[in-house]
Amino acid sequence: MEVKVVQKVMKVNDELAQGVRLRLEGAGVACVNIMSAPGSGKTSLIEVALRALQGTPRIGVIEGDPDTTLDAERIAACNAPVVQINTDGGCHLEANLVGRALGDFDLANLDLLLIENVGNLVCPVGFDLGENKRVAVVSTTEGHDKPAKYPKLFRSADLVILNKIDLLPYVNFDVEIFRGYVLGLRPGVPILNVSCRTGEGVDAWCSWLREAASGA
Repeated sequence: MEVKVVQKVMKVNDELAQGVRLRLEGAGVACVNIMSAPGSGKTSLIEVALRALQGTPRIGVIEGDPDTTLDAERIAACNAPVVQINTDGGCHLEANLVGRALGDFDLANLDLLLIENVGNLVCPVGFDLGENKRVAVVSTTEGHDKPAKYPKLFRSADLVILNKIDLLPYVNFDVEIFRGYVLGLRPGVPILNVSCRTGEGVDAWCSWLREAASGA
C-alpha cells in the first residue's frame, strides 16, 4: 500500500511538472534547477551571475528554503525578481509549489528562471520541477567523495560546479578524484571550478547560463 501511495505522489508531481514546463515554454522561459547540500554556495553563485550578467538574459529566481527569507533578500538586493518558497521543514521543492510561484512573476519579462532548491543531496533529486536543466553544486569543504555517496544527483546533472576553490589549499579535497567520480557517473558532463570570492570561473558559469537561456 505504501508503495502505491508513493507512486501516486510521484505521478501527480510529474504531471504538475509537465504543466510548469509547458507554461514556461509557452512564455519562452528556460528553467534551471540548482541542487546541492546546505552551505555549498548556491545563493552566492546566483548573486555573482546576476551582477555579472546585468540583466542579459533577464533572470527570475525561486528560492526554496525550510524557513526565513534571508536568501530571497540577498537576491532582491541584486535587483532580480525573486519569490521565496518556505517548505516549513520540508526537504525539497515540488512542482505544485513552483507552479504557484510562477503566478508571482511577469514571465513575459523573463528569459531564464533559476530555482534554488532546498539544501539536500537526496530528496530534491526525485522531484521534477519542470526544469530544462539541472545543476549540481559541491563545495571543496564537503569532501571529494560526495558524487560517490550521492550518485543520483550527478547522474541527472547537466552541469557540475565545484565551488569555493579558493579554499583548496586549506581543505582535504582531491580535485582529480572528484572529477573521476563525476565523470564515471555522467560521462562528458561539464565541470566548472568556481570561486565566488575571487571570481575564478564566474565567466564560464555566466556563459553556461546564457546558453541555457537561449535554449528555451
